[in-house]
Amino acid sequence: MSIAKVIEVTANSPESFEDAVKRGIERARKTIDDVKGAWIKEQKVVVENGKITEFRVDMKVTFVLHE
Repeated sequence: MSIAKVIEVTANSPESFEDAVKRGIERARKTIDDVKGAWIKEQKVVVENGKITEFRVDMKVTFVLHE
């Protein structure tokens, strides 16, 4: 039987929402093992002088706990 845990991660990117998600997952994998998935809770953009300068995502990342 597996037990999973969920953490919340906020990540950003100057390029796209997809890149922000990839960066968030990559960063989470540096400190936790066995990441199984993520749910994108919210997406936001930062606008400066009428242009999007940053894409942000809030996500819940699921990983399996080991004994």
